[in-house]
Amino acid sequence: MSTPCNCVFRAIFRACHARFKQCASKEKHISRVSLEANPGRQRKNVWGRKDEEFMADFTLVSRRTLSDYEYRVFKYHFLLGADWKLCCRKLGLDRGEFFHEIYRIQQKLGRTFRELEPYALFPLDEYFHGTPKAPIEMPSSYQVETGAPVATTTKTRTMLKFPVKRAA
Repeated sequence: MSTPCNCVFRAIFRACHARFKQCASKEKHISRVSLEANPGRQRKNVWGRKDEEFMADFTLVSRRTLSDYEYRVFKYHFLLGADWKLCCRKLGLDRGEFFHEIYRIQQKLGRTFRELEPYALFPLDEYFHGTPKAPIEMPSSYQVETGAPVATTTKTRTMLKFPVKRAA
């Protein structure tokens, strides 16, 4: 198994950070509650606020992954939005050291966001929409016809016909 290039991990981090900024910039009353099905024996449904959960996961995973110094750089630049000049002044770094540190942080967090288990932060569509790894196929014992009949060569099962109501 080959290891991806560091630029891939930085791109993963940038995608997650962009989604974090999008979630953080939303009005608080716009956030939606969603019902999610949990896999497992009991298959209980759980209510959740995915935007807030993602922001919490993003910051907590970052805090646990980075050292104290790296987290200070991360907090000033990525969470508080300070530009490089202000960060360099506050942290006592020159421009080159600052950007090398930013690249290392992006690489480290991008790898962590991708390899986090049991639920990774990246890919984002799997995090937000709960796309299962393998689709579950449920065999149907009846065919349902809702529109114009489709020509089939063999009819082995009972055909149910449901009326289609037209909207005005």
